[in-house]
Amino acid sequence: MTVSLQVNSRKKKGAVDRRAEVLGVVYGPKQESTPLSVDRSTFEKLYRDAGESTIISLEGLGEPLDVLIHDVDFDPIKNTIRHVDFYAIERGKELTTDVPLEFVGVSPVDENDGVLTKVLHEVEVTCRPSNLPHNIEVDVSVLVDLETPIKVKDIKLPEGVKITNDPDDVVALIVAIEEEVEEPVETVDMDAIEVEQKGKEEGEAEEDKTEEK
Repeated sequence: MTVSLQVNSRKKKGAVDRRAEVLGVVYGPKQESTPLSVDRSTFEKLYRDAGESTIISLEGLGEPLDVLIHDVDFDPIKNTIRHVDFYAIERGKELTTDVPLEFVGVSPVDENDGVLTKVLHEVEVTCRPSNLPHNIEVDVSVLVDLETPIKVKDIKLPEGVKITNDPDDVVALIVAIEEEVEEPVETVDMDAIEVEQKGKEEGEAEEDKTEEK
């Protein structure tokens, strides 16, 4: 899937309204580093919908340029996007990037016995740009017990896509719920305490009498 994004070249640098635009740069093996800017609201929506695993066709720099979002810098206080790096991909050549996992289905394991634990949320894939998936589905309905996890090698991949993670890496599993054991509450023997206290008082009284003599 490819989406289009209109950008503006900033080779002739000038003032930019940071409230309305996001600064950025595009670069790649055969792409000269080029500063640019993009409408903030447009990019924020695209980033939410497409993420970093969707090919974007940049418009406005001459010929359309196929890129991936390589890095996004956020303001630590306002949590708004300050800068974006686009990586220009080479058409016809394989690329390597991270693709998010989308968990589907429902495990038949009783929710009182265990809880679904997602160990990986994305995997690294290698493929041609035309085969790059937006996400990869993982069906958790195959988790029928507490002993057999889903591993990377169990993921069904689209044609032409290879995962570079260790095949034995765990993707998801059902973790048993540990029952809380209530510790017995110790009861206080008030009679014993009263007898002990009485004995101390009597002993102190005897000591006082001895001292008086």
